[in-house]
Amino acid sequence: MPKNIPASLLLVLSATAFMAHAGESIPTLAYPAGDKQLHAIPAPEKDLPTVTAQRWIKVSDEGMQLEGPAFDREGNLLFVEVFGGQVLKADPQGKLSVVVPKNTLGSAGLAIHKDGRLFVAGLGNFKNTGNLTVYQSDGSGKKELIAGNKNYLVDDLVFDSTGGFYFTDFKGTSTEPTGGVYYVPADGQSIVPILPKLAIANGIALAPDGKTLWVTEFASGLLHRVELKDARTIAPFGEAVVYRFNGPSPDSMRVDQDGNLYVAMYSQGRVLVLNPSGLPIGQILIPGREHGHFLRSTSLALKPDTNEVYLVASDGDLGEGSAIFKAQGFAKALKLYSHD
Repeated sequence: MPKNIPASLLLVLSATAFMAHAGESIPTLAYPAGDKQLHAIPAPEKDLPTVTAQRWIKVSDEGMQLEGPAFDREGNLLFVEVFGGQVLKADPQGKLSVVVPKNTLGSAGLAIHKDGRLFVAGLGNFKNTGNLTVYQSDGSGKKELIAGNKNYLVDDLVFDSTGGFYFTDFKGTSTEPTGGVYYVPADGQSIVPILPKLAIANGIALAPDGKTLWVTEFASGLLHRVELKDARTIAPFGEAVVYRFNGPSPDSMRVDQDGNLYVAMYSQGRVLVLNPSGLPIGQILIPGREHGHFLRSTSLALKPDTNEVYLVASDGDLGEGSAIFKAQGFAKALKLYSHD
C-alpha cells in the first residue's frame, strides 16, 4: 500500500465508505404490537384460551384497594377495602352497603364461617400489627381472634372442613423471606406453622379433596402445592413449587369444583387459570387493561352453584375508581365451608 496518499483522495474514500454504510439495512429490534406497555401479557401465556370480563358494578370513584370477595348464603358478595379497613356488601342486584365501618385494621382478606360469621384478615400498620377479627354477619360483635401484637401480617385465609383455617403471613421480601403459612384449629386456641420462609405469602386455597393446599408468594412469583398428611402436617415430599409466574405478581386465588386454580395477577389486570397440576389453561382479562386501566386486580370469588367469576380491581390514581367485574370460568364454584 502506498505510504503517501493525498488528503483529497482520503476524503473521497471516506465519503464513499460512509455512503455505502448509510445504504445498508441494519437489523433493528421492533416492539410487537401492544408489547411496549407494562400491561402486556407475558409471551408464554398470550395464546391461552381467553375471555374478557364485563363490568358488574362500580364501587367507588376513587381508587379504593378492594380485596377478599366472598359470597354469603343469601347471594350477597362481601368484600373489604384495604386502606379504609371497612367491609362492604353488594346484594344480588349490585346495591352497595357498609357492613363494618372504616377502621385502622388494614382489612385484606375475608372468609365466611358456616354460621355466618365474618373472619376478616388485617395487615394493621403493614409492619407488625396484623390481626384477624371476627364479626357477626351484620358487622356487630367484634372479636379479636389474632391480636395485633402477635407479629403477624394476616393477609388471606381459607377454612377447612372442620372449621379450622389456614392463613398467610404477608411479611418479608424476595431476598429476606420471613412470611409463611399457619393453621388455626376450630377452637382458635393455637397457631401452628405450616410453611415457613416465604417471600410475602399471599393467596391461599384448598383443593376439592381438602388435602392439597395452594399458596402464592407475592414477592418471588411462586406457586406452591402442599400435600397435607393432616391439617397440621405436610406429607413426606409433599411440598413443591409447581409454577413460576411471569411478571408481577400473584395475589389471591380461588378453586373451582374441577380443581382449577384462579389466580388474580396484581399489576396485570387479569386472572390466570391453572389446572390441578399447576399448568396454565386460560385467563380472564379486565376490560381497559390494554390501556393501563384496572391493573390492580387483587382477588376474586366464584358464585355458588354457577361458574361465574367475580373480580375486584382498582384503577389506582388513573381516574376510573374501583369496580367489580364478572366472567364465566371453566367450571362451577367449589362448595366452601361457608355453604356446608
